Amino acid sequence: MSVANIYYYNQPLLDNFRQSFPASESWIGAVPAVTQLGYAAGMLLLAPLGDRFDRCRLILLQIAGICIALVIAAVVLTLPVLIFASLAIGILATIAQQAVPFAAELAPASQRGHAVGTVMSGLLLGILLVRTAAGIVAQYFGWRAVFGASVVALIVLAVVIIMRLPKSQPTSTLPYGKLLVSMWHLVVEHRALREASLTGAALFAGFSIFFWSVLALLLAGAPFHMGPQAAGLFGIVGAAIAPAAPAAGKFSDKRGPRAIITLSIVLVTISFVVFGVSAKSIIGLVIGVIVLDVGVQAAQISNQSRIYALKPDARSRVNTVYTVAYFIGGAAGSGVGAFVWSLFGWVGVSVAGVVFAGLAAWNHLRLPARVQL
Repeated sequence: MSVANIYYYNQPLLDNFRQSFPASESWIGAVPAVTQLGYAAGMLLLAPLGDRFDRCRLILLQIAGICIALVIAAVVLTLPVLIFASLAIGILATIAQQAVPFAAELAPASQRGHAVGTVMSGLLLGILLVRTAAGIVAQYFGWRAVFGASVVALIVLAVVIIMRLPKSQPTSTLPYGKLLVSMWHLVVEHRALREASLTGAALFAGFSIFFWSVLALLLAGAPFHMGPQAAGLFGIVGAAIAPAAPAAGKFSDKRGPRAIITLSIVLVTISFVVFGVSAKSIIGLVIGVIVLDVGVQAAQISNQSRIYALKPDARSRVNTVYTVAYFIGGAAGSGVGAFVWSLFGWVGVSVAGVVFAGLAAWNHLRLPARVQL
């Protein structure tokens, strides 16, 4: 319910915004852009607070703030106000970055991967399914109703949290400024955190090359000649795999996260080999998506399970470091995908995906055994 607000709501609504604000049409693209920038800022500025304050209370405060921003977005009469509201939505939608380390705190060490996987399955479903939901609501009730529906969903979420979620115990007394600075010290101190962050970033870059960069371009050309809705349907394929995330976490608890990450890198590599020979096959693309999703999800869950064990009293800050690196990787993958597509086409994109998987493998396997977790 929270991650959907980052930008997956407003991306399918851009044409609706254009029709509502024709005089500001050239600025429509700023809506998803500032939402993503807001999310990046929220990760850096708000997510570390989970080590300093009760995470349950922080989540409720963020829900209250994002509801106000969503109401503003639903009733705005000018595009600049919508852009401002979208920035606030992005900053406050970092609720998920409180929930994942909270799950790691609540679960015993032997079940941490399973707990993280359970929360991640909900996050993935929110990412993958919300575009379809937003499009349906906007078609029948208008784009303003999409933001209103999100307010209702978040209010329900707040009630559930008040009734069921326990309080967390703050693990740091650092002032806010020192709390932020301490993230740099964590990066310097923990080589395993640097390794997990770069591995996750490289794998997410490969994921972004396919999903967020060139899939729609491939499907638009011969022999498919399909529109953007077809590309969106591949998200449903990914959503079908999302409930397997808890199982991946449980497997990580039993076999160890590093072994699962190694397997994940192999799966991501295989997926891009499948993509490379499936430029004219929908079935091949679907198989590749399934293998890619399983690989990226399993690596994400295992990496997070690893880093939460590094410094239990700084889980929110450790999560912030990892997540920022993860999204930087995603942005790099999107940019590389578009560039390689223009020069070398689909085969070049598939090779780029294998290169990112190779970077993840090199970084993952070079860590000395004495610091492997």
